Amino acid sequence: MPPPRVNKKPKNESTPNDNTGTLDDPLKFLDQDYQELKKSCITNQKRFVDDKFPPESSSIDPKNKLKLDLDQIEWLRPSKIVSDPQIIVQGVSRFDYSQGSYLGNCWFLASVGALTFQKDIMDQVMPADQSFGKDYAGIFHFRFWRFGKWIDVVIDDKLPTINGKLVFVLSKTSNEFWPALLEKAYAKVCGSYADMDAGRVSEALLDFTGGIHVCIELEKPAIDLWNLMDRAAKSKALMACGSHQGEKSENVLPNGIVQGHAYTVTGVFKVTCQEKPVRLVRVLNPWGRDEWNGAWSDKSPLWNKVSEKERTKCRSLANDGEFWMSMEDFTKNFEDTDICCLRPDFLDSSSKCIWTTTHYNGIWESGTTAGGCINNKDSFWTNPQFWMRIEELDEECASGQCPENILVSLMQIHENRYRSLVSNYSIGFNVYLMKDEKFSAKFFYRRNSVEDSGNFINTRHVMKFFKLEPGEYLIVPSTFHPNECAKFMLSIFTKTESHRRKNKPAMTYV
Repeated sequence: MPPPRVNKKPKNESTPNDNTGTLDDPLKFLDQDYQELKKSCITNQKRFVDDKFPPESSSIDPKNKLKLDLDQIEWLRPSKIVSDPQIIVQGVSRFDYSQGSYLGNCWFLASVGALTFQKDIMDQVMPADQSFGKDYAGIFHFRFWRFGKWIDVVIDDKLPTINGKLVFVLSKTSNEFWPALLEKAYAKVCGSYADMDAGRVSEALLDFTGGIHVCIELEKPAIDLWNLMDRAAKSKALMACGSHQGEKSENVLPNGIVQGHAYTVTGVFKVTCQEKPVRLVRVLNPWGRDEWNGAWSDKSPLWNKVSEKERTKCRSLANDGEFWMSMEDFTKNFEDTDICCLRPDFLDSSSKCIWTTTHYNGIWESGTTAGGCINNKDSFWTNPQFWMRIEELDEECASGQCPENILVSLMQIHENRYRSLVSNYSIGFNVYLMKDEKFSAKFFYRRNSVEDSGNFINTRHVMKFFKLEPGEYLIVPSTFHPNECAKFMLSIFTKTESHRRKNKPAMTYV
């Protein structure tokens, strides 16, 4: 059984001259060209009707999962709903919308809430050259990052309504339609509105940014979570969190927290209470109601013990779904928090360190490169393997804001048109220390991994943020069972000294 051949040239599918799928040149989703379609509509004096996502029941709920009476649905353009439709009214805000009652897409709307804070990212997702005014043709477009490529998604503006009211996401300002149009574009990518039902916040955060994602389990966070969230907020990151599952879906607890629900993290702040610093986290329920009612909530008497300046800056008595809570209560009442940022610098923003990024596209193929997890020692060695070097850092960089010096992210890529039909495999990765030995197929019989991604879980994306000592390592991504076929993208972010030469290769594909 010969070992895999070592290829000294990194196998990264992207090349310096390949700009396809970038923000400047996104892929045309379903081969629809926004500019050409709009030009045709204006020339022919017609309003666009999308034949790839038609205004009919198949675009809402093709398998009747939502238990919605589709016969009541009427598809209306905004001008038929209100007299003066606008994309945006007085800027974009997390308070512009609330979740509708028919669709469980809190994971998506919690991500939208985070998106509203970052104008640059919002402008990437929702190009600004659109309106209901000049050259209006009933056609709009949005951009999302999908599995390593940016795509441009075209929609018409016919929206599902019942009795003239929007069925899904609700706008708090009746003539503001950016939330409903954004939701429709994402529903098209997912296959239908019903295909958005239930999901993970990380999915939408990544699709909005194409950035670096960190998920922290809050029961026993392995890192200084407060400082990481504070750095993330200052780095214009998108943040969200999820509450613990209950026996009943979306049950509201006596303390106001909704079980099994996604929330937006909208801020972190430190106040002084009775001469002691208190670390606070601000959280938003995408329902636009049902708030935490414990310590540091809107009506908590603790606000009377801080300075008037801090109270005025932070406290709000509005019943809008947003509330403050202490860091301790945050970690007790939520299961995990997700952070997504365009660049990895927030991981350790010391001026003495930089983070380098490497992306690899690969494939698990049945019978050749789909060896399964380490339990399958006879086939595990056939999985794709990535060799890398961790350089020794000088003392100033090594003692930066966090001891962790590497983040490994693994995403599986499935290309089914309908999100609900995608069957994610349980995936993970192992990291092995190399000790100047000759690599052979027996390597994995003799050696234990020094790090791994944890339990294999059937999700689109797994990651881990950890520390490795200087040396050479082998990273092996795999599915849990052998012969499970899928494409994947492996992303590796490593801390290096800011003065170090960036062109020194640190990774190869085995």
